[in-house]
Amino acid sequence: MPDHDQHDHDPDGRFADELGSVLRSTGESFALDGRPELVSGGLARGRRRLLRRRLAVTGGALALAAIGVGGVYAGSVVTPAGPADKASVAGAPERTGDRGATGRATPAPGKHELPPEAPIPLADIIATVKANTPAGQWSFVKEDGTGQGVTGVFDDGLGEGGFGIHLSRVGATAESGVDMVTCPSKAFTPHDDCVEERLPDGSRLMVFQGYEYPDKREETKNWRATLLTEDGFLIDASEYNAREEKGSAVTRDNPPFTPAQLKSLVTADEWRPLLRLIPKPAVQAVDPGKQHKAPPQVTGTGVPDTLRALLPKGLQIVETGGDSGFGHAVVDDGKGRTLVQVNVQYGMGDVAHELYGSGEVTTLPGGGKLKLSRQPGEKGGAGVVWWSADTMTKKGFRVVVSAFNTGAQHEPATRAEPALTMEQLKAIALDPKWAKLPAA
Repeated sequence: MPDHDQHDHDPDGRFADELGSVLRSTGESFALDGRPELVSGGLARGRRRLLRRRLAVTGGALALAAIGVGGVYAGSVVTPAGPADKASVAGAPERTGDRGATGRATPAPGKHELPPEAPIPLADIIATVKANTPAGQWSFVKEDGTGQGVTGVFDDGLGEGGFGIHLSRVGATAESGVDMVTCPSKAFTPHDDCVEERLPDGSRLMVFQGYEYPDKREETKNWRATLLTEDGFLIDASEYNAREEKGSAVTRDNPPFTPAQLKSLVTADEWRPLLRLIPKPAVQAVDPGKQHKAPPQVTGTGVPDTLRALLPKGLQIVETGGDSGFGHAVVDDGKGRTLVQVNVQYGMGDVAHELYGSGEVTTLPGGGKLKLSRQPGEKGGAGVVWWSADTMTKKGFRVVVSAFNTGAQHEPATRAEPALTMEQLKAIALDPKWAKLPAA
């Protein structure tokens, strides 16, 4: 993909879709890119976007991906994909070999072999669903055999609504699956409401009320409840105000079950014995001599915290967020909102020729590169423009800062130009604080 013109077209809002579709296709889920969404110039041709958030829901992806989920569903295990690339945020170019979307080598001390689907009787899943939902008429696509999820249609007399539920696990503990129960920012994934909750038993719950295609705000609503237990099991239930997830006319104003009813369903005690049938992922030893050393990754909240500290004075900060390697802020100078994003990446030197081979490129003292870009927005917002300052040191340390003339790319422009000037974006991208952030 040529420079900034190449963006991840896994529409940010589709993290949720994919998550939902994948989970649903085998029983119902999400596929990351992720991720949200690599962005910017250079985005890569091979990113794994969000199973994240990802439930991210980062748009549809809930997107388990708008939400921000991060990972890839396969068999009985949801495998974390690592930090998801954020939509419209300078993402890494497509890499080859064993490198993932972020350009980082994937294998570590060992690799996880995904086991086949767990032999959970579908009749037991259906019985548990019926026992923990209001009275009504159910029809399921498949009722016999085994698997990890079911899809069907529910009718309470007020209109049919599509439904799906899927059981899986993120690992032996919940640590690697937190993104799947983290609400997405409205700056990336349009939705009506999203609530996160920590339950008394330590489980994490997310209840999301959004749309099947959040970037288009179509009438088909997608509501879902996702529970992550302390021991790493994931229960994801979703519903629609149409008979089917896609290509079906709306049959009612809202999906059949209320957010409280969805919560009651995924937190039911009857799921426990069924979840125990899902095996842990096996770990196979890998010859250390054949491993590829992965570039370090920025850890903690250093990126969003640093972005906030480097923003020009006089801007009202409406919202901030981010994670390792990515940060965003929505600011307002009194003349309209601006979304500002930053990606920080190590080990990008091998694609420098792709990222800085054309356009307004300057060679910096010490041999680094700086590329300034001005282009139309990519997420459908009317009149949106996207400015970015993309820098890389001679050693491959990359910082990309972008700004838009709107508080959310999928919404219309709120002003003619971003609140930050190109010189201010350049100053933020070149600030030495980025290279001092903790990384591992």
